[in-house]
Amino acid sequence: MAIIGNLISRSLRIRKKFTFKLGTPRQYQLQVLHRLLEKAKETEFGQHYRFQEILDSPNFIGQYKERVPVHNYSKMHKEWWYRCLQGEANVSWPEKIKYFALSSGTSESASKHIPVTKAMLKTVKKVGVKQLYSMANFNIPPRSFEKGILMLGGTTSLYEKGDYYEGDMSGIQAKNIPKWFRRFYKPGGKISRRPNWEQRIRLIVRKAKDWDVGTVCGVPAWVQIVLEEIIKYHGVKNIHEIWPNLAVYIHGGVSFEPYRDSFQKLLGKPIAFIETYMASEGSFGFQARPGTKGIKLVLNAGIFFEFIPFNEENFDAEGEVKPNPKSYMVHEVVEDVEYAVMLSTCAGAWRYLIGDVVKFTSVKEHEIVIVGRTKQFLSLCGEHMSIDNMNKAIDNVQKKLGITIKEFTVAGFPYQNLFAHRWYIGTDSPGVDVEKVREIIDQTLCEVNDDYAVERSAALKEVFVEILPNDVFIDYLRCKGKEGAMNKFPRVMKGDKLKDWEKFLAGKTVKH
Repeated sequence: MAIIGNLISRSLRIRKKFTFKLGTPRQYQLQVLHRLLEKAKETEFGQHYRFQEILDSPNFIGQYKERVPVHNYSKMHKEWWYRCLQGEANVSWPEKIKYFALSSGTSESASKHIPVTKAMLKTVKKVGVKQLYSMANFNIPPRSFEKGILMLGGTTSLYEKGDYYEGDMSGIQAKNIPKWFRRFYKPGGKISRRPNWEQRIRLIVRKAKDWDVGTVCGVPAWVQIVLEEIIKYHGVKNIHEIWPNLAVYIHGGVSFEPYRDSFQKLLGKPIAFIETYMASEGSFGFQARPGTKGIKLVLNAGIFFEFIPFNEENFDAEGEVKPNPKSYMVHEVVEDVEYAVMLSTCAGAWRYLIGDVVKFTSVKEHEIVIVGRTKQFLSLCGEHMSIDNMNKAIDNVQKKLGITIKEFTVAGFPYQNLFAHRWYIGTDSPGVDVEKVREIIDQTLCEVNDDYAVERSAALKEVFVEILPNDVFIDYLRCKGKEGAMNKFPRVMKGDKLKDWEKFLAGKTVKH
């Protein structure tokens, strides 16, 4: 069988040597938008916003921005997508929607139904193939291409709801994966269809020794839990004693940096860490160059990108977009500026704010890093603290104190006529010096965020730290029905979510 891996690896290297005629980012994106408008011009949405007139305009991109308003999930669902759920065809995309991806998200609606069209499924496969080609850039052993691929997603069971199916995006993809891929796919259909996350984990842990896994995919926190359980159950020192050919970890959803050091401890030898950018709304890009943190956006695969500067001019204090924000195409952005991502897609999303905030690390290579969410940042008094800032602070705590932090969240609140932050940090490391943790967090944030430094001498009076066992965070997700590989703990607690979190902690046998 080794010949298969060598053939795949060799074909990828050969393809890399060929020079293909490429368009510019602007050309690709204008072509994508034109095709989307042309395809959807006879839909209810397309007729309402007169897509044909937009297409006939010599400045169709300007007309598109002028005529079609910005949508978040609530607006798109309330005005259009609810009709798709009622079985109506040709609403915002020219077909009857067969699949809806369920996404709890971290903002807006508690349970989102995202349309998944046939065109979107093709796009996801296309981006996957492009990522496979990019593997030639990484030093991956040829034998790894013939080994199993463990995909730790949500349950692949889909629920029939009359005229459509709903479930995790991973389940919709699994239902539509090519037959040739099934021989590589782990944990296999029987286990992955189990709706209960804990049952799936137990079966994966027990069966792990029967598999020869070369690639693992999934959200860092949950992958780490699974690998730890496998190591513990089988009584080995590291995961490579179970899977000697494990060479690639493909991750996404949250920043990997806070998990990197603790993840390395589970390995017996180096592997390639490759970040991908995917959501229920589609697959947007992947890390294409080793040694860089940037995710390369795929610009010719059915998704038109716009970028709105994430500042007070375009967003209010709660992260809600203001009317008529200024947006930029991919060739118009500048590096190191925070942008909210807006999409128009072949699943019938139009000028749709996905909720992510990114920075461009390379405009030339159209590479980004995800730095936060529009609704997950703290700015009680102008400190403008992003998730990226928080991740750096936690990473510094781990490195300087030699401890492992698996989860954390931050809350802001009024304090002595001014304001304060409270950090809830999950670690099972013994003897943690809480005051030292507080000092490192505060110092790091002052160094990486000028606004934070200013407010620490003014309105942001205090920073508190509370150390909690890791299980507290897992138990909270479990009690909310959000346990599992597709769910992520919110990095910022606000409003009702904060009250709910505090109520939960009050009922636990931990100091609060």
